[in-house]
Amino acid sequence: MARPRTITDEQIVEAAREVFLEQGFAATTAEIARRAGISEGTLFKRYASKEDLFEAAVGLHDYAHWRAALLARLGHGEVRLNLELAFMEFLKEAAAIIPNLMTVLSRGHDPEHNRILERLGNPVRQDAEVLARYLRAELGLGRVRPLDAEVTALTILGALTTYVHQEHMMIQTGREPMDAGRFVRGLLDLLWPGLAP
Repeated sequence: MARPRTITDEQIVEAAREVFLEQGFAATTAEIARRAGISEGTLFKRYASKEDLFEAAVGLHDYAHWRAALLARLGHGEVRLNLELAFMEFLKEAAAIIPNLMTVLSRGHDPEHNRILERLGNPVRQDAEVLARYLRAELGLGRVRPLDAEVTALTILGALTTYVHQEHMMIQTGREPMDAGRFVRGLLDLLWPGLAP
């Protein structure tokens, strides 16, 4: 008796990524299953919905690790270094996910018609809330000066997302990209005097 062919989750996700990048979220699970060489039934045994498969394909499950890493450093080490590490990780995660996430936006911004956007929520707002929570806690420990944590977090996230937009979404030919480390260190050089205790 022949053994059934096995396919890894990574192979399914890669097939889904190809189809979603070609056709956007409107791609059918039948086409994804065909491209992966499996039945739709097998596809749905691994991924409960098209949205779950899409999240895996564009890398949404690999985003926001920087948040947990930053909160784990709370009260430990130097605050400026903690922020530098978090911002570098944020930029790395964003650079990996943005090209794929653009397929979500190709379907429109109306959450009623785009269940992925509804499930995703507002990641920049979520990022800002985690950063503000970290800053408030460090303030409570006397490791940063009194500040409005929400305004500070939104300011920082605004700068970081502008960098991502300029360096990964609106790439200009004939211009050398700005090194992420240079950007993060320069941003902290600018902001740290207002944060240092």
